[in-house]
Amino acid sequence: MLRIGLIFLCAFLILPSFLAEAKKTRLTDNPLYGVTTTSPEAFLGYPLGERLLRHDQINTYLKEIAQQNPRVSIENTGQSHEARQQLTAVITSPENQAKLDEILAERQQIKYLGKQGGPLIIWLAYSIHGDEISGAHSAIKLSHMLATSEEKWVVNLLDKAVVLITPSQNPDGLDRFSTWANGYAGKVTVSDPNHKEHKQGWPTGRSNHYLADLNRDWLFLRHPESQGRVALFHRWQPHYVGDFHEMGHNFTYFFQPGVPERTHPLTPAGNQKLTAKLAAYHQAELDAKKQNYFSRQLFDDFFYGKGSTYPDINGAIGVLFEQASARGQQQDSVNGVLSLQEAIENQYATSISSLKGAIALKSELEHYQAEFFKNKHQKAMKKKPHQAGLLLSANNDQGRINALTKLLDQHLIAYYYLTKPLTQGGVEFEVDNSLFIPHNQAQSSLLKAMFDDRTEFVDPTFYDISTWNLQHAFDLTLRRNIKLELSVLSQTAPEFQPDSWGDNTVALLIDWRQSQAASLLQQLLEQGVMVKFAAKPFSIAVAAKESDFAAGTLQIPLKQDNLSADEISQKVGKLAQEFKVNIVAVDTSAATQGIDLGSPDFKVIKPIRPLIISGKGTSIAEVGQLWYYLDNTLGVATTLVDINNLALVKLSDYSHVLMADGNYFTLNERFARKLGQFASNGGVVIAQKGALDWLSKSNLLKTNLRSDRFYKQLFDADGLTFDKKSKFKAEQEIGGAILELKLDTSHPINFGLNDDRLPVLKNQVLGFSQTTNDFTVAAKYASDPLLSGYLAQEYQSSFSNSPAIIIESHNKGAVVAMADNLLFRNIWLGSQKVYANALYFIPALH
Repeated sequence: MLRIGLIFLCAFLILPSFLAEAKKTRLTDNPLYGVTTTSPEAFLGYPLGERLLRHDQINTYLKEIAQQNPRVSIENTGQSHEARQQLTAVITSPENQAKLDEILAERQQIKYLGKQGGPLIIWLAYSIHGDEISGAHSAIKLSHMLATSEEKWVVNLLDKAVVLITPSQNPDGLDRFSTWANGYAGKVTVSDPNHKEHKQGWPTGRSNHYLADLNRDWLFLRHPESQGRVALFHRWQPHYVGDFHEMGHNFTYFFQPGVPERTHPLTPAGNQKLTAKLAAYHQAELDAKKQNYFSRQLFDDFFYGKGSTYPDINGAIGVLFEQASARGQQQDSVNGVLSLQEAIENQYATSISSLKGAIALKSELEHYQAEFFKNKHQKAMKKKPHQAGLLLSANNDQGRINALTKLLDQHLIAYYYLTKPLTQGGVEFEVDNSLFIPHNQAQSSLLKAMFDDRTEFVDPTFYDISTWNLQHAFDLTLRRNIKLELSVLSQTAPEFQPDSWGDNTVALLIDWRQSQAASLLQQLLEQGVMVKFAAKPFSIAVAAKESDFAAGTLQIPLKQDNLSADEISQKVGKLAQEFKVNIVAVDTSAATQGIDLGSPDFKVIKPIRPLIISGKGTSIAEVGQLWYYLDNTLGVATTLVDINNLALVKLSDYSHVLMADGNYFTLNERFARKLGQFASNGGVVIAQKGALDWLSKSNLLKTNLRSDRFYKQLFDADGLTFDKKSKFKAEQEIGGAILELKLDTSHPINFGLNDDRLPVLKNQVLGFSQTTNDFTVAAKYASDPLLSGYLAQEYQSSFSNSPAIIIESHNKGAVVAMADNLLFRNIWLGSQKVYANALYFIPALH
């Protein structure tokens, strides 16, 4: 008994110090001890997914757990068009959080020194389409789990990796959708697909403020949401990117690899091998849930402008996930009732599998990235007497060069300016509108992809476009594999030197080929300055030397009724500096050749007031592109009118009616007469693609159209077996090919374009019949039209020399009809001048 008592006494004496040491150990070794991290349910006051999240709720929750939890911090990548913050949760161990600056510095070395070290970087990004909302919900759940879990695999993950979680990549679209779906959700859940909750109004939440599909903007970066995303990518240079989407409600679940034959040839083979290895982890996670799935079908890895493929050309592994969408709380499908809760759980499951797979393959992902950048590291240019690369020119337009350099900067592609003019292949490359881009740089793969030309493909099926060569989009003169001496190159942009003029100046002239001239013109008109344009070319003395000016040149007379010469000079000078537009001063109205400045062939440009028809039946994307150009580029106050409200609108209050692609089936004969009267009275209708069919059926377009029915009869299916059906159908699609137009350079619709040719992107089976009235044809497809991308030979032959742009007079007004969208995704800067000409020049000539 005494021995037992002594043992008990010793234990009693030792226990307090043991407990104290245990407590001390927990406080020291477990940073989550005593930490309370709010759960999504506690934050919302209801179960996650019971109602659709708003973007402000997502942001507030991320900020709250970042304040509470030492594993979480926040990155802000800027604002959306509607000024919503774009936040990303950075989740890792507290030790890594304490040295994020060091980790980020290490990440910058991989491109330039090939140094691979530090933690693995995993980026999971959700809901870039705002109505694909299950991803955003699962991101919130995942953020809380990673912040609070003490499971061994999570602790190990956060010790060895930094996890970036972006719940909402399209703040404006997500709020548009959640407001819609929440607004039509009742107390009793309705799964009927016809219920208004599942049938969004126009526009849907898929797109952003300007109605753009942000998952097509990773290369082009026309929108601030995309610019912030790409900046985040290059700041962290992730090893793995998970891109979470939704698809039609009758599907199951998809994850990559996609269709093997439709992977872009520039993507390394090792990328697809790692994607396949990662797929095993997704399979295991979904099998455990008994969730059906599929791979290697429907989706591809071709267009580098998407969230799952941009990483592939930038040294990372990008993986696309597609969950069947309830588009609300729940919806009937061929696979049974599909619920938002189920979708959230599936996205959460593949988020977990992404983390487990990436950390398990850490060494392979690191090795792949190191190999990707191997031999691409930038070497000091002084070590070589010359560099090989791309030499390009925007032909008298510094504006397009500036737009290109801004894009290259965002993609971290190095470039140089010329210090003196050069001649290559008979082409003069001027200092202020030329650029040299060396091959020898870290981003050489992306550079090659951005200027890729190809017309041969293993599989003619494309989930998006088949080509996007920026040479054609910007309409650049390009010489490949040019070697230049370092002495003619500079990293410093030529300084813009605004022109000045003296008291004897009678007029100011502006070369219309400058892309920013249209924006400057719009501001002058708003400020009450009279501006004219030359309907014909002329030559005039400038500083005692004869200078040639093309048709389309703007003239600003310094003698005007409402403004003094000094007032005009001050306004023009300020705007010229703002838009970087060259101004030429002349001290005489007398031309040495062609029309004098006082000629009636100098037409006064009237202020414009455009109206865009929007709403159901019109293309959301193309309405958005027209709106973006007018509002964001030109700075024009633009009216969007819903197609159902047109009967109430007085068209005479407007100068132009713009019609994007669409079917316009709700417009009746009464409105057709109204629109015809608008044109007869001097209005201009600008219409493209599907809108032309309605104009033709309404007898507002006289030139006959060729629809897909005409073209598809050119294809012969004789002898084809059933298994060739899909390929045969794919050959009849136009998956975004670049075609060449031949221009009538004397037509005002083509003023300011570079020469007699123009590249356009064609993605719809539509054209015009040959017409005997050549005066209406402003542009035809070239005899050999295909420049880049896939276009079946049947189409190439049929489009050859057929009309592409028609301008028909209607008494005092006109209809401008275009078979293609010359603003494609607002990156087709080389052809957007056509719209400016239709806005400012065409009204003056009728």
